[in-house]
Amino acid sequence: MTIRDESHEREQVSCDDALAEIYMLLDRECTPERDAELRRHIEDCPPCLEEYGIDEQIKQLLARKCGGEHAPAELKSRLKASIRNTVAERYGWTMSETEIRIERTTEPPTIS
Repeated sequence: MTIRDESHEREQVSCDDALAEIYMLLDRECTPERDAELRRHIEDCPPCLEEYGIDEQIKQLLARKCGGEHAPAELKSRLKASIRNTVAERYGWTMSETEIRIERTTEPPTIS
């Protein structure tokens, strides 16, 4: 749904969209534009604001209880992919991400 703003048009964020992307917002994984759209919605929507607050508290609690332990990069990558796939399946979104990984499996030959 498009609403008229005095100077321009902008897409209105639905509650489903805001709640589906709440962890991306909390983890600062949204584009600056999407971050602003989601925050505008959350500030104007009491139920979404409440959910955002609860999720933010859960994230802070986990950070405190897990201390300085950090998950390995590979685990983080798999979890992010799993979350994105779940959101895509649940809301019918199509997402794609390309990752290139180069690993050395053997030592290069020595030149004499």
